[in-house]
Amino acid sequence: MKYLHALHLFTVLVLCRPPVVNSQYKVILTNDDGWAEAQIRAEYEALNEAGFDVVLSAPAENRSGTGSQSEDPTPRTEPCEFDSCPAGSPAVGFNETDARLNYVNAFPVDSVRFGIQTLAPKFFNGKPDIVISGSNVGNNLNLGVLGSGTVGAAAEGSKEGIPSIAFSGATASHISYTSLESDPTSQDSIAARIYGSLIVTFVSKLLDGPGDILPSHTFLNVNFAPTDNCPTAESFKFIFTRLIPNPFVKDVNNCGKDHLPDETTTVARGCFASITALDDRLKLDVGKEKQAQVLVRLNGLVSCL
Repeated sequence: MKYLHALHLFTVLVLCRPPVVNSQYKVILTNDDGWAEAQIRAEYEALNEAGFDVVLSAPAENRSGTGSQSEDPTPRTEPCEFDSCPAGSPAVGFNETDARLNYVNAFPVDSVRFGIQTLAPKFFNGKPDIVISGSNVGNNLNLGVLGSGTVGAAAEGSKEGIPSIAFSGATASHISYTSLESDPTSQDSIAARIYGSLIVTFVSKLLDGPGDILPSHTFLNVNFAPTDNCPTAESFKFIFTRLIPNPFVKDVNNCGKDHLPDETTTVARGCFASITALDDRLKLDVGKEKQAQVLVRLNGLVSCL
């Protein structure tokens, strides 16, 4: 594969990244907003700094709202988003200074497949421990998950047999990763750092301990509230939720109730991060038995409203 030469105006942030000190957990990181978007690069940095072994495999451009669509990757006829690769670049490529930053000129589903099937054997000598999709620019709530490329990528990771999570944040704009250094005090840059820290906390807890990480055919949809009144990661509390309110279905018993709050209402109430367990085939709520397995795994992290 040919190396890609980034334009000189782009700073390669990973040059400033400290060395990995604990590569126990192997992560494929993807999204639907594109490989050069600020949110995913902030997470890439945060996960590496926390000791995760991370490979990024994401679309060459913004593919938001593409759900579980799929196509064969094709060469670029135009530059990648934010001029992060030139026109004429190959169908799949990587950053010249960090081969773990990869683009796939196709949909999010194709990007995560490429990460699991091609990049993981290359860098991990096997399968990843987890797929992280997002953090998406904007929340993915209720039936909006059905059209989300971020959620579609997480569902695909789960279908491939890898525990997967879709993360989405309310405070975000579609901006280049270079903004993290050129405008570090902007609302978007600060939010990207906060969400990155929350993702590290969440994933660290989920992976901690023996046994299955998630039930079969189950992935998680996590949504972060706006950061306007939540200035640090410590401002947030994680709440176990369901996708769609349904008074006729009993959920896992949590906080003294057998009906979970819905994620849309939860995120709107303040500094909360909703956690919803979804079926990877339907992208709808799983039953209470699988909810219970997830809740046990997250014991100590989840709060009550």
